[in-house]
Amino acid sequence: MTYTSAALFIIGTELTRGVIADRHTQVISSQLTQLGYRVDRMVLVPDDGTIGDVLRDCIDNCDLVVMTGGLGPTSDDMTRTIVANLAKVPLVRDREAFDTLHARIGERIWGANEQQTMIPQGFELIPNPLGTAPGFKGFIPNGERQIACVAMPGPPREMNPMFFDQVIPWLAQLIGHDDFSRSEYSTFLIPESKLEELCKSISFNGMQWGTRFQDLKISLYLVDGSEADRTEMANRLRSLVGACLVVDGDVQPTTLLTTLLEERGETISTAESCTSGYIAKLLTDQPGSSAWFWGGVASYANEAKKQLLGVRSETLEQEGAVSEACVLEMAEGMRRTSGSDWSLSVSGIAGPDGGTPEKPVGTVWFGFASKTRESTAVKVHIASYGRDSVRRRASVMALILATQYIKGACLLDTVKKWQYI
Repeated sequence: MTYTSAALFIIGTELTRGVIADRHTQVISSQLTQLGYRVDRMVLVPDDGTIGDVLRDCIDNCDLVVMTGGLGPTSDDMTRTIVANLAKVPLVRDREAFDTLHARIGERIWGANEQQTMIPQGFELIPNPLGTAPGFKGFIPNGERQIACVAMPGPPREMNPMFFDQVIPWLAQLIGHDDFSRSEYSTFLIPESKLEELCKSISFNGMQWGTRFQDLKISLYLVDGSEADRTEMANRLRSLVGACLVVDGDVQPTTLLTTLLEERGETISTAESCTSGYIAKLLTDQPGSSAWFWGGVASYANEAKKQLLGVRSETLEQEGAVSEACVLEMAEGMRRTSGSDWSLSVSGIAGPDGGTPEKPVGTVWFGFASKTRESTAVKVHIASYGRDSVRRRASVMALILATQYIKGACLLDTVKKWQYI
């Protein structure tokens, strides 16, 4: 059987009542299109069982059904039951799902949560490391046809990794799409709209692409063409935005730095002002971080910079807290206090107030100090989409710049092409 036509079912009463917005149809349909499927239907339905009638009609006319939502522990989460009924199989407990959920919530599994470990017999479990509801995939018999069926949880934080990492490869292997080839890259600091424009400008030989927005990066998927063509397109993108903003594979900016520190057996410390500890938070989100992260200071007030980091009063009075001199003294003071091999500092104007013509909102200075290298600092102007946006992007920049500093790169050269941030 050749699989060409698809239907999407986005399930959730909150969606149909307008409480939350649908964030799945565009993501899923664009990826299915790149795989070569024709998306014939996109349906929003509430958690009230009405999906059953619509789904019965779709399996007569489509080859693939993709569903999100309706996999929770409450009585109105009926996706499992409806799929099992259509496939004419019972719901059975999946041992892996049960053991995983029991390890997370213990004896609370007995009750409503138990149904989250049930999947239609003959279907394959799709693990969900970020939530309690796993997904499942398999086939619904319909006469001589076998309709491919995928069910995933509704929250985007859970659905997106499941779809991109586990479902897309499975769909690509179905008959009719076995020539599928794709390369994944992690891009940092480039707005999604600008990344789209850049890809259009450098695409060649009919190359297709897709993107997935995440908290600290955007995943870029190059589809079709030869591996050499996909590598060439990635290199063209690097020539426009800078080599360290486009990395092969699924990589977090934190990992770039921590992997390097682990390889070298070295440590780093942080002195943060405008990011107020967010860089330290990202570093310590990783298990085992005490091996390479000494600690940090959120020195927000000028008095904290002076008392905790040794920043001179003259520097603050003459140059200001957002200056080259200040971040150098912050980084050097932090390195002396900690004894770490490396230290980084950041001070900037996150907004919405506090900017001046000389130092507008989004002005951020980064400082770096080392046991073995001369201290250095670099300034970046970040486009402001709000206070939180400036802080998060400054944190990503600090991680990338620290990685480059440890590698011995010139930071001024590094930021020269950062014109899209």
